[in-house]
Amino acid sequence: EPAITDHMIDWDHIDTVLLDMDGTLLDLHYDNTLWNELLPARYGAAHDLSEDAARTHLFSHMHQHYGTLTFYCLDHWAEFTGLDIVGLHEELVALVRYRPSAEHFLDWIRARGKRALLVTNAHRDSLRVKNAHAAVVDRLDADVSCHDYGAPKESQDFWDALMAEHPFDPARTLLIDDNANVLQAAGEYGIRYLLTVAQPDLGRPARDGLDYPAFNDFRELLPAE
Repeated sequence: EPAITDHMIDWDHIDTVLLDMDGTLLDLHYDNTLWNELLPARYGAAHDLSEDAARTHLFSHMHQHYGTLTFYCLDHWAEFTGLDIVGLHEELVALVRYRPSAEHFLDWIRARGKRALLVTNAHRDSLRVKNAHAAVVDRLDADVSCHDYGAPKESQDFWDALMAEHPFDPARTLLIDDNANVLQAAGEYGIRYLLTVAQPDLGRPARDGLDYPAFNDFRELLPAE
């Protein structure tokens, strides 16, 4: 994948930093464990299915809704599964943790007067659980969930709504996200600086063959000290 260079992140030309949460600021191991392991196990137990059969059923439904608002909506999943999805989130809070140097990066951004916004497809209930254990919101100037706007980040409607609520200059804005479809949508909207994450889940190998410049430790994005 493309390499990150000093030229690519010219901090003098960036005013606003838009940051994804899951797999970007926070380790995606939490979400992968919840959706790939805990939910299928509980759903299988509730419906007398093997965990594999439960996973196949759930993943088929996920696939149908991938990249839509429904896909990210915990209310939908609670209704579809008959399970307490927020309760499952609470069970795994020990897995909520920042990715390497994310906290340092957020402090660095704010100290230099840059505006930092959380832009997440996560449902507000998911954000609330994670924030209670990682205090993400306090480190940012504002936090936006796609559910606030009724459109996911994969949609131009999301970026229009973000611009209306938190005006920004796309030519002086950086988005960091682990989702290539989101980065593509942001690029189409005109956001100039786009970066992705090599290893969203610290329990899995780093990804390769990515379409956007990728990093793993947030210190890689900062000027040499």
